[in-house]
Amino acid sequence: MNDKKQGIIYIIMAGFFFALMTFFVRMAGDLPTMQKAFFRNAVAAIAAIFLLARSDEGFKIKKTSWKALFFRSFFGTMGLICNFYAVDHLAIADANILNKLSPFFAIIMSYFVLKEKANGTEWLCVAVAFIGAVFVVKPSMDMQFVNAMIGVLGGFGAGVAYTFVRKLGKQGERGPVIVMCFSVFSCIVTAPFLFIGAKPMSVYQTVMLLLAGAAATGGQLSITKAYTKAPAKEISVFDYSQVIFAAILGLIFLRQIPDWMSIVGYVIIIGSAVFKWNYNLRHE
Repeated sequence: MNDKKQGIIYIIMAGFFFALMTFFVRMAGDLPTMQKAFFRNAVAAIAAIFLLARSDEGFKIKKTSWKALFFRSFFGTMGLICNFYAVDHLAIADANILNKLSPFFAIIMSYFVLKEKANGTEWLCVAVAFIGAVFVVKPSMDMQFVNAMIGVLGGFGAGVAYTFVRKLGKQGERGPVIVMCFSVFSCIVTAPFLFIGAKPMSVYQTVMLLLAGAAATGGQLSITKAYTKAPAKEISVFDYSQVIFAAILGLIFLRQIPDWMSIVGYVIIIGSAVFKWNYNLRHE
């Protein structure tokens, strides 16, 4: 099996793990979002620290990385909290597709952070994807619209975070360092909320959150492995398998059936991503 095929398998595995993460977060019940976010990141932080402790370079961080690591961690934490809130208040397939607006936000932010200029076709894909988002968000004057917009904000945070991940990668920073800094930062931000408004957890809820953290760690390791096997331009579109996995989990276990407007939005957003992927392959 060549590297590209391995990369595709790993990124589909990542999509499955991240869909499982959102499913377990939802199954944890009516716990505060910050409480869920803390446990999700605590597991990832422990895993990243373990990997770094066993590496030859240990916990060494490049001096030039600190600023980008802060912004990656800040926006990543914002994106994660908003995504978890959306998972609790929307169908998990809707929450996942709104989070998958992140690559399109990354195109916009790459212009400001990396000075990478998108061409007209890429900007068109961004515009079409946001039109698809309108179908999922369903603008209205009710609370569901607010919940959906928080989901969009989660996609924005993730997109900015991925832009700084790319910047760190170009600077030669190691993946486990990026994961550790993000996870530890998120734990520090969310930890105070464990003492303010936290709810006691049953054994079942604790297990669900630990499984969410384990699934998130599996997703992060799988997606990192995928991008070491093949460039993003060749395999990134397969990351949208997460939406399909989330829809299946939601249908089977939560009896969530997306309405026709959400399905139209899924098709438009994923279609835009597929078109952009194919366009980049043909022109590079």
